[in-house]
Amino acid sequence: MKEISSESRLTFMEATSIIVGHGVGSGILAVPFLASRNRWYDFVWIVVLAYIINLIMHFMIAELSYNNDGAQFIKCFENELFVGKLKTLATWIAFAFLGFSVLVNVSGFISGAAAVFSAWFSLPAYAGMLLYYVLAASVVYIGMKFVGICEKIAVFSMVGVIGILFIATLLSDISPLPTTFIAANNVMALYSMVAFSLSAVMSVPQVVKGLNGDRKKIRGSIALGTGVNVGLILLITFMTLLGAGKNISENGALVDLSIHLGGWVSIVGYIFSLLALSTSFWANTLNLRDIVHEQTKWNKKICWLAATLPCLLIALLGVQSFVGFTRLAGVVQILTGIGIIIAYNRSRRRSGKSPICGRFGILPFQILVIAGSLFSTIGSLLHVY
Repeated sequence: MKEISSESRLTFMEATSIIVGHGVGSGILAVPFLASRNRWYDFVWIVVLAYIINLIMHFMIAELSYNNDGAQFIKCFENELFVGKLKTLATWIAFAFLGFSVLVNVSGFISGAAAVFSAWFSLPAYAGMLLYYVLAASVVYIGMKFVGICEKIAVFSMVGVIGILFIATLLSDISPLPTTFIAANNVMALYSMVAFSLSAVMSVPQVVKGLNGDRKKIRGSIALGTGVNVGLILLITFMTLLGAGKNISENGALVDLSIHLGGWVSIVGYIFSLLALSTSFWANTLNLRDIVHEQTKWNKKICWLAATLPCLLIALLGVQSFVGFTRLAGVVQILTGIGIIIAYNRSRRRSGKSPICGRFGILPFQILVIAGSLFSTIGSLLHVY
């Protein structure tokens, strides 16, 4: 096992929680809206398929980062993908492209949190955004280890909250599950959102670094973290479908479910929403902070500001709905994922071995991952009926 330098070391559960936290956010809370526009059994097979493809993709990304000493995507692109006279220009274009996707993504978390504060405390949208930004961004300001600790606490808290909400939903008036096929567009859009919800690609290098390149722990952390996200997607979606029925909006699943259940249960739902959004905020902005640091060599506190403040400004503009923000970010990050697989192909051939993926990193699986990314990208652009 080779030594990989890192800001700090993570325990297995802290690394797993970062994977869980990256996925549990705006995407998972937006899935029920799209699931309500599809048959429930179509939703089940879509989740299974998306899990398989995403798990393979995450292993490939882990191996790519491992081969580049725990580097983030842009540095991997610079080392493996870009060549010739335009190498520097291409690297900065990729940096801008990936950075924009994260900024838009995190803006969605801030908008979602503001919707929770509005429903819970009747705060104006701008006040909710400012309050949430101060609370969430301060965790990342402290550093990687503190993010890992907070992610672990938040993940265990979310599991407990989901158990409470699940029981409360079963004890309330139950709506029938959707069984009507509406349009192929809806199926593709649902797959896109589920794939996006299971994606923790930006956090994989943090796991590689935090676990000091321990291949067994890296594989286990990614598989367990993604598996926990699958369970949460299934529980949250079926709870929302059974509880809120057809009254599912684009403001995030548990906001709708909390309105339906009311009383003390609504507060539990609001807490989960804030925890879910926060774990994704922490993971994404920590990753972007490190990407900015790798490219610019600025002080990490300045990089933190560059990774968080623009997200608040974009959210304050209010140009997208909650689901709209996440679908736009999904398009950009999925397209970026195709470049990552190409870089992985070159890295695998250069190293001549596959310490993490093994047989699941061969060309047919690379093609499968790219096909899944293209399918997701198309689904992100389609109109939902």
